[in-house]
Amino acid sequence: MNREKIQKEKNEQYEERHVLTVGRLRGIVSEETVPEQYVPYFQDVAIFLLELENVRRKVENGEWERYSIEEMKSLNEILYSDVLEEHYAGSYANPAYAAAKFGLEMGRLLSMLYAEMRSGIPYSFENRVDYLTILFELFIEVYNRFESDTLPEPDEIRDIFYWYASDYCDVFLADRIMEQINPAYSFAADIIENADLENDRYLYRFGEYITENELGTARHLRTLQEETLRKMADVYTEGYRIGFVNTGKDLSKKSVVNIRYSLGFEKVIRIAIENFRKMGLKPVIYRAASSVITKREHHKIGYYGAVPNWQYEYDHRQDQALFMDKRYIERRLEVAHTVYEQHKDQAAQFAGPAVMETFGEKPFSPKAVPEAPSYNEEQKKLAVSYDSRSGQLTNEYIKGEERSFTIAAYPVPEIGEKYPEIFDEVIRINTLDAKLYEKVQQTMIDALDQGEYVHVKGKGENRTDIKVKLYHLNDPEKETIFENCVADVNIPVGEVFTSPVLEGTSGVLHVSRVYLEGLQFTDLELTFEDGKITDYRCGNFDDPEEGRRYIEDNVLKGHQSLPLGEFAIGTNTTAYVAGKKYGIEDKMPILIAEKTGPHFAVGDTCYSWSEDIRVYNPNGKEIVAKDNSVSLNRKEDVSKAYFNCHTDITIPYEELEEISVVTKDGKHIILIKDGRFVLPGTEVLNEPLEKDL
Repeated sequence: MNREKIQKEKNEQYEERHVLTVGRLRGIVSEETVPEQYVPYFQDVAIFLLELENVRRKVENGEWERYSIEEMKSLNEILYSDVLEEHYAGSYANPAYAAAKFGLEMGRLLSMLYAEMRSGIPYSFENRVDYLTILFELFIEVYNRFESDTLPEPDEIRDIFYWYASDYCDVFLADRIMEQINPAYSFAADIIENADLENDRYLYRFGEYITENELGTARHLRTLQEETLRKMADVYTEGYRIGFVNTGKDLSKKSVVNIRYSLGFEKVIRIAIENFRKMGLKPVIYRAASSVITKREHHKIGYYGAVPNWQYEYDHRQDQALFMDKRYIERRLEVAHTVYEQHKDQAAQFAGPAVMETFGEKPFSPKAVPEAPSYNEEQKKLAVSYDSRSGQLTNEYIKGEERSFTIAAYPVPEIGEKYPEIFDEVIRINTLDAKLYEKVQQTMIDALDQGEYVHVKGKGENRTDIKVKLYHLNDPEKETIFENCVADVNIPVGEVFTSPVLEGTSGVLHVSRVYLEGLQFTDLELTFEDGKITDYRCGNFDDPEEGRRYIEDNVLKGHQSLPLGEFAIGTNTTAYVAGKKYGIEDKMPILIAEKTGPHFAVGDTCYSWSEDIRVYNPNGKEIVAKDNSVSLNRKEDVSKAYFNCHTDITIPYEELEEISVVTKDGKHIILIKDGRFVLPGTEVLNEPLEKDL
């Protein structure tokens, strides 16, 4: 059954309820039956919801397709205007504004309610009568409570929201899982494969916010030769295939690949879909979640357009704090388990994600908004527990040792006026000669394999001074500590990495500025003892405690501490020089930035959920440093082995005084000195530095 038939059946079940809710919303627009201070809120939100219904009807009856490009653009701007930066200060979507109008507790709840209503924008374009009806009913239920003789207490509104989230887990969350594993849920794939990609009109059909980034990307791709587009797609899909080969995983057992990307790259994605189909893989291309029930804080996982306002996303990242409890967490896990169990054969066909990231957008450093909901200590524990148990559940049905991934990144027009040149440079970076890097990196690995630990020391204002303990090789002739990474799953080429021994890994990691998952960190400092974070700080906020909370939420991910899951040395000096040349070092995604210096990842190792698969370097030596003392807990209690996060932090070459390997007899083998590669056999990596800087 295809998507249209699936959706038609669901819509028919909700049709009668839908008609009633739309009629009620029309009444709310002109009524004044709630306390005076709440009238504007409910009327404004009702008008917004009726606009969503208006869009849905136009999509359903085909009127949308007859719109001019100007009309499409105008409607897109109308739907998203309320949360744009220039309007956000006076928007009910802003928790601070809503709290000023209605008091802290009620303001937070009504701001969350409006944010949830805004999640309905994509439902209109997908003609989701079922989802829109559920949203409309939630809004009307809250409105009805305000119509009573006594003003409702915040707890009454909180209860309404709680039961909405709990009751409809088996709709929103269940569908979310199916969107991830079943190609029949193919809204985006249908557009990508069938639309006229030579015309900007198709971009507005997704229902996402469209800016010059998406339009400019699509227009730039139209200027590229077919050969170039195919090269981009081939690097992406071939990296995915090789990832299975290099890890000894059987791709022939799989039939589904998840494509994640940002709108504007459809001409490349269309070719990638063709390539994947030749491998026997059908695409699942699901939208980044918008509902409080399904999204993961402010993270965008799936396909998406422009983000209208990152502060809005950040302010609502922990809206679940307003109603989350243990019972709700158990309900979510129960629904997920039921769906996976009912569709376990389909889930087993899932091969993993193929991700195409973008970079170059205006850097975002969030403001602290005390009115925004945030987890209390008990809820932080619940969130961490849920992530752990959810990860275990997913791995039960989509086994880590059987799946793989690939990831590449390209710039968007916002990066600057030299966008076309930068784009071409990134294509070059993503297709560098892997054989050259393989040889040079093996030279580094031969030196690293002799070490007891690696000493990394910063230069100038960089306070890094850390010793990374290395795995002991029992058979150096057949075993190796570091993986020689040559651009398969992790594009572009250029790093050697390992899972360090935690015990004996101690010191300070410091970076002056870094972007982690889209968020800016300044003067970030982490202190490690025996491989685990014991202290941390950053310079983002005047209040040091606010900085600690920022790290706790976005680096530690709610955990009290995290281990050092990976230590790597990036070797892609070509990418580093490109960043310097175009002045875009601070906009480089971690995918590329991690190849431009040593990097340290906190959280899980690179081999999480697949540690027992035997992996070999191109020279035939087996990579044996895949576990650490935390991940080894999987053998007895898997809940203590994984953190479901892995955050890379890179130190740029110019902030390095030295990276040296210290052997058992105390010998220092220097790899990098004052930002240059000095180990014999690696000097070729300095050529871009000397030539272009």
